[in-house]
Amino acid sequence: MALLSGGSLLAQEGLTVADSIRKAWRDQAGLRAGQAMVESRQAEAEGTRDLRLPSLTLQAQGIRTNEPMMAFGIKLNQARITAADFNPDSLNHPDAIGAYGGSAVLQQPLYTGGRITAARRAGDFMAQAEVASQERRKQEAAQAVVEAYFGTQVAEQALLWVEDSRTWIQGMEDFVGARVKQGLMLESELQRLKAFHAQIDAQKADVTKQVHAARSGLGLLTGTGPVEGPLATPLEPTDPPASLPAGVRGDLVAADLEARAAAEGAKAAKGNLMPEVGVELGAGTLHHSWSDKGNWTWAGVGVKWKVFSAPDQAKARAARAQERAAREMRDFKQQQAEHEIRVAREGVLAAQARYAAAKESLAAAEESKRLREARHKEGLAPLIEVLDAEAAVQGARTLILQSLFDLRVSRASLDLATGTPIEGVKP
Repeated sequence: MALLSGGSLLAQEGLTVADSIRKAWRDQAGLRAGQAMVESRQAEAEGTRDLRLPSLTLQAQGIRTNEPMMAFGIKLNQARITAADFNPDSLNHPDAIGAYGGSAVLQQPLYTGGRITAARRAGDFMAQAEVASQERRKQEAAQAVVEAYFGTQVAEQALLWVEDSRTWIQGMEDFVGARVKQGLMLESELQRLKAFHAQIDAQKADVTKQVHAARSGLGLLTGTGPVEGPLATPLEPTDPPASLPAGVRGDLVAADLEARAAAEGAKAAKGNLMPEVGVELGAGTLHHSWSDKGNWTWAGVGVKWKVFSAPDQAKARAARAQERAAREMRDFKQQQAEHEIRVAREGVLAAQARYAAAKESLAAAEESKRLREARHKEGLAPLIEVLDAEAAVQGARTLILQSLFDLRVSRASLDLATGTPIEGVKP
């Protein structure tokens, strides 16, 4: 069979499918956005880890007032109270007083009912889940690249075959035209060939559009713009599928981590209903002038307990529901993965069977065309039989291209379902 023995499906040296996958991982804007999400989650996790650290608050203020209580308090904080300040008239109708100063407060939680620890763990799990999700997004991008890469090859091979058909039909037109001039064939036979030629020209226009669209789509996935130059990886697989052990699916890892994060979130919500213990240290100063000022310090340990809070209790119930939802979603995704593996394996087997049948169909169609064309040139078969044979060849070619494309894509789908590196390409 000319298609396979001549190696016309083997691409020239150029861009390989593995190179295309790596380009997508490096340059695709969608995956770069995913990496930014990973960094965002990691930054959030850092923030939750720091909840256990003390907080330092600095405050500066300036004020001028004649409000009696504030005026007396300001002078007291400035250490400027005298006996005259206790005069009832001065207390009731003070002159306006100005002050500026500041304070520093250090607060350290000692016990929060496990809320901080749970929040830290939940943040870590969510950051890890985002990393796993990004790995899954990379594998999904790799599958899309495989589909676009070999879809481009299918379109280009179809274009080559359309050109072959145009060359053949032109030769037939020349042959029949000469016979018409000799009076050995009817003019209607030549017109029939011209109509068939026009149909092939229309096919060429359509397939050319498909080639351009396929190369543009591949460039979109790789982040490089429309791909130029030859594609090096052959459409027809040269090796059987590698019998690699199943890998780890990023989406299943992410689902498990999200379930664990939800469990910690439920613990954190429960912690909001527990007592809190903390220590606070502070220092303040209030100036009347740069040298005329008052300073003070304080230290304290406090306990706070929301004995009843309807909103916090509702949040705790919601967190428990989210925990159950995350566990159920994890189980569902595991079941879904098992289903996808079964379907993908059946898809590979079906694609292999279709490809084997397509090769036999093409060989038979080409042989039938050869025989009918020979009989036609001897005047033993009508032209319509030759054109029917050519149409059968075109149908067989379409079938073999589709079956090869399905075989490539189904193998990539099986790799994606099992967590195996697609086309053997690892991040």
